[in-house]
Parts: sequence; C-alpha cells; structure tokens
Amino acid sequence: MLKKFTISTNRRDEMIDITQEVSSYVRETGVQNGVVYVYCPHTTAGITINENADPDVKHDMLMRLDEVYPWTHDKYRHAEGNSASHLKASTVGTSQPVLIEDGELILGTWQGIYFCEFDGPRSRKCVLKVMEG
Repeated sequence: MLKKFTISTNRRDEMIDITQEVSSYVRETGVQNGVVYVYCPHTTAGITINENADPDVKHDMLMRLDEVYPWTHDKYRHAEGNSASHLKASTVGTSQPVLIEDGELILGTWQGIYFCEFDGPRSRKCVLKVMEG
C-alpha cells in the first residue's frame, strides 16, 4: 500500500500541512491498526510533526533554522549554493512514522504532519506507505 503525491511549494522555506492527505489515504486503505510512513525523497526537503494550531510555530521554526543555517556563508563549498537547504533537511529528517488505531492517525491534539521545503519553490514528491499490524 504505497501512494505518491505531488506538492507544489511556493517559497524557498515553507512548511505545508499534509495531515489531511495522510489521513485520507489511511482511510482509503481501510487499515484499522498499523503505521503509516511519511517519506520525502529529496535532499533539500523533509518531514516533521509539530503544532498545527498556531501559524506562528511554523514561522518561528523556519526563522530559527534560517538563523542556524544561513543561506550564505563564507565557508560553504557546495557548488549549487544551497548548502543551507541540505543542512536544514538533514536536521528535520526525511520521514516520520505515524501510528494508526481504529483507522485514525494517532496524533496529539495540536499535532500536524508537515512537508518542509528548504530549496523552493519546486514541485516535490511525498511518499506514503501504510503497514498493517
């Protein structure tokens, strides 16, 4: 049970809430108990789970990542000029497992699943894998 879908990003750094897409796919599979893996097959983007009630959380996370990994730095050597995006993606990670119980995602009250863009705007892929058990 594998699903791939496309995400169009609009800015260089962006967090896009994909919780509904993931939840809809889990319901579509009919799996009642198991896990869904949310995976990003890109080196300059990632997946995270964090608060989805207050948009300031996304702002603060992206702001702080930009402070830690500035877009330009005298010692960056990567020829493409996007070292910061690689560093941010490695920090966030490429995937998140989410438990499924009674056909629903097990997320905290304020949690959402985010696709994190660090080198946009681009057309990106996201992969979901549901495993029963």
